Amino acid sequence: MKKLLLFAVASILVACGGVKKTQRALNSGNYLTAMNRAINNLQNNKTRKGNQDYVYLLEEAFAKHSTRELERIHFLEKDGNPANLQVIYEGYSSLKRLQERIQPLLPLPLYDEDRNARFNFSNYNTVILETKNELATYLYDNASNLLDNASNKNDYRRAYEEFQYLEEIDPGYGDVAQKMQNAYEKGLDYVKVQLSNTTQQVIPGRLEQELLDFNTYGLNDFWTQFHPKPLQNINYDFAMQLDFNQINISPERVNERQIIKEKVVKDGFEYVLDNNGNVAKDSLGNDIKVDRFKTVSCNFYEFTQVKAAQIGAKVSFTDLRSGQLINSYPLSSEFIFEHIYANFEGDKRALDNDLVALLDLAAVPFPSNEQMIYDAGEDLKTRLKALVNRHHFN
Repeated sequence: MKKLLLFAVASILVACGGVKKTQRALNSGNYLTAMNRAINNLQNNKTRKGNQDYVYLLEEAFAKHSTRELERIHFLEKDGNPANLQVIYEGYSSLKRLQERIQPLLPLPLYDEDRNARFNFSNYNTVILETKNELATYLYDNASNLLDNASNKNDYRRAYEEFQYLEEIDPGYGDVAQKMQNAYEKGLDYVKVQLSNTTQQVIPGRLEQELLDFNTYGLNDFWTQFHPKPLQNINYDFAMQLDFNQINISPERVNERQIIKEKVVKDGFEYVLDNNGNVAKDSLGNDIKVDRFKTVSCNFYEFTQVKAAQIGAKVSFTDLRSGQLINSYPLSSEFIFEHIYANFEGDKRALDNDLVALLDLAAVPFPSNEQMIYDAGEDLKTRLKALVNRHHFN
């Protein structure tokens, strides 16, 4: 009973908090927020008396929001500037969507006033279609003009964005898809990627291929394309140069360490003798035995195979249009191969479990220099990806 009472009190407190937040949003002029809160609560149970406040708030917020939005739209319509068509179109569309969210909830009863909430709905279909047609014509003409008279890549990108929006509101409009593709290609920054190696080591072909595979980099720059294999018919805007200037590989080493271990271990048992020299008995008549212990020792020989590779590189970005170096960044990476195995002399029981596990291992072949360079390059790929993602050409 107490649990039910506590749950009921908690529910009332939560409901009151939600109403207060909705009321604050309404009082602050955040009508959409107030309506969203009210609609979400009424969708669960619109006839519950505890939700009556949300009905009042929704009624008031809808009226005030519609009035404010229509005043703004009518002002822009009177201004007559075609640049306002998008705002007008989206305004009418937003009002229509709002009505469509409220419509399934109707009727919404107000019990104290013995009436249903009033919502002055309007049919915006005609004005939305008319505005959309005007906006489509304006967007097409404006974007086409930008495309035909562009003076820089930003003009092409603006044209692309307007064509893209036009395609969203009116799919298949004229030759928009073709012009949008044209604007995209001309708005792209093309980056020529080159790799050089001034060290005495050979870079594995697989590593070079993976370093230059920009499809796996997850780059999020829509307007930049990287070409590890430059094309003849493209005027490149930028160059990215990856220079390997240092590759060091250590000699193969085996380090040995000797550990002497001692431990007191159980080593059988012995009988307990009584005062007469006979085997003592317990209360059940059984022979009494005690564990026998001894100290054992073991020479443990640990062998560690070690080989290391270090890569040093530099990444440079150059503006090919001006010939100026934009930025240069150092890159470095290291990979250490390490393998441990062991053997022993003496009593194995003196060894701890972690040392015993090493006895099952044996020496392994050292990785080749090429494999070491490739493994060091794995970390280099991650660093290069992060660097390229951070760098912005424009």
